[in-house]
Amino acid sequence: MAGVLTTCPYCGCGCNMELQVAGGRVVGTSPVGGHPVAQGSLCVKGWNAHEFVHSPDRLTGPLLRRDGRLAPVSWEEAMDFAAGGLKRIAAEHGPDALAFFSSAKCTNEENFLMMKLARAAFRTNNVDHCARLCHASSVVGLAETFGSGAMTNSIEELAQADCIFVIGSNTTEQHPQVAARILESVRRGGALIVADPRSIRLTRFAKVHLRHRPGSDVALVNSMMHVILAEKLENREFISARTENFEALARTVRAYPPRRGEAISGVPADLIAQAARTYARAKAAAIVYSMGITQHVTGVDNVRSLANLAMLTGNVGRPSTGVNPLRGQNNVQGACDVGALANVYSGYQSVTDPAARQKFARAWGTDELPGQVGLTVVEAINAAADGRVKAMYIMGENPMMSDPDIRKAEKGLRSLELLIVQDIFLTETARLADVVLAGASFAEKDGTFTNTERRVQRVRKAIEPVGQARADWEILCDFARRVGCEQMSYAGPEDVFNELAELTPSYHGMSYARLEPWGLLWPCPEPGHPGTPYLHQGTFARGKGHFSPAEHRPPDEIPDEHYDLILTTGRIYFHWHTGSMTRRTNPLNRESPEAFVEISPEDAAARGIRPGGRARVSTRRGAIELTARVTEDVAPGVLFIPFHFHEAAANLLTNPALDPEAKIPEYKACAARVEACP
Repeated sequence: MAGVLTTCPYCGCGCNMELQVAGGRVVGTSPVGGHPVAQGSLCVKGWNAHEFVHSPDRLTGPLLRRDGRLAPVSWEEAMDFAAGGLKRIAAEHGPDALAFFSSAKCTNEENFLMMKLARAAFRTNNVDHCARLCHASSVVGLAETFGSGAMTNSIEELAQADCIFVIGSNTTEQHPQVAARILESVRRGGALIVADPRSIRLTRFAKVHLRHRPGSDVALVNSMMHVILAEKLENREFISARTENFEALARTVRAYPPRRGEAISGVPADLIAQAARTYARAKAAAIVYSMGITQHVTGVDNVRSLANLAMLTGNVGRPSTGVNPLRGQNNVQGACDVGALANVYSGYQSVTDPAARQKFARAWGTDELPGQVGLTVVEAINAAADGRVKAMYIMGENPMMSDPDIRKAEKGLRSLELLIVQDIFLTETARLADVVLAGASFAEKDGTFTNTERRVQRVRKAIEPVGQARADWEILCDFARRVGCEQMSYAGPEDVFNELAELTPSYHGMSYARLEPWGLLWPCPEPGHPGTPYLHQGTFARGKGHFSPAEHRPPDEIPDEHYDLILTTGRIYFHWHTGSMTRRTNPLNRESPEAFVEISPEDAAARGIRPGGRARVSTRRGAIELTARVTEDVAPGVLFIPFHFHEAAANLLTNPALDPEAKIPEYKACAARVEACP
């Protein structure tokens, strides 16, 4: 039995693992010693990462819709139909009648090729991926305040922090190896502050638990900063030397004394003050957050507030400090880095910058590239429903589970003249497609992923793709050739990586050889550069850090007489994202086989809902029925539903209202009601 070193396909931790191969099949997964994140261990999803590879549900060849049904066809027929259809629609309606969805589950190389296909072959910037639905707020908020939207420090450094402030992240369930470093800090005597509407596992180890109402993050953090300034706990030297716009911040937070913070957030004023003192007095304090911060109509303001808190206390640009957004998928960071976004090329080079357009046009042998920002994921779906987008090419994304307001997503997808879906399973989205292209799993191809701490790592092919399935990079190159784009001919993924590294300043010093064995953290600007564990040392990426004060704004929907509760959504330990992989993994599905809603004992009793009974949850967009878990882990007035289960899809309920700047939907707070099923 052979072992092949590769990178886990699940969360943004980026653990390395060894796939055990026998008889051309992946038969097991093992941890590897020495890896800086995994450190010889894996979470339950990592231990079972091989299980879905040989699922009987795998797509083993292309499908084409005939007489209303998807039927197997040859690659030649499927590709000719798909490529010919896109060319025809672009010619008839213009390039912006097309939209391309890339994937945080695919490699850097494949995401680079998808954005190149959209821009070089079809002359549209309508290319985006699910980062828009999870960390678009981080990219906007941290780029404005620090100059870079990335996690500032490495995962390893958390173990040495004197204080860690976790807000909007159920870290033990979503990023277990990051949680392990947090708990290592606690064992060393570090102080842990947890802000979360639910009692999560980390709260057992917290010095302070700030149980705030969903959507009150800005008020909570502003009140913490009010205390820090009132008690003169700020780092005046850092503020003076390395930041700008401090007086504007001071004026704003002056209006948020802890009593006002309590009135808005529900957190007692004395706990707000205690958290503020604990964080400000630490020698090295780190902030860790995830989608509980970003998935709001105020997501960018939430991120700005955390950046303000870090700068106010000088906790940026040093080891074991910083502002650390945890990316939810294995390659969200990388897909953003290589330009699978509507507004930037790789390395966050703006499509509206003539010099950047000229640089990429020259490299790709094209005369001109489009200069207007394209449509984001949600905007493209809405444009399809309105008839403005006529065709979509979706690689490795499942908007029929991941988009807010799934009914509208379905309307948009069904309105298309042509829907091409490239995936490894017949997902809820693929079932609506006109053409389905069978891609390869992580075990069946080479490439790179970039984890949440900016570590670029190798993905290594362990087996051949199942049946007639093909690696996604091969499909994209074949597709480009059929539409006349000769600039997408490569010997393999390494060849693609060399091109993206040449065009991407933060990756410029990387090569496959240099990524052995555990990868490099960008920025790595030149060959021989060792990579960068933490950012903003000495100076911020933008020069001086910019204080960006934010005022509290309520969620788009607040409870009323008809919808009297707040619904929030998230992940659980045993499942991941839309469930397409974990729910085809028997050990994981056995542990958590069905959808549920968490409800407080008080709210359950008032509505006659029994533990384990069936409940109906409804919002202004729809209703679902699922099992009730009556628990004190949620506060009265709050409901929690995980979004992994298609049979009771939480995103039938969620609010598609967008942050005006990042265009991210408000998954984390909407008005809802619940009743016992008859």
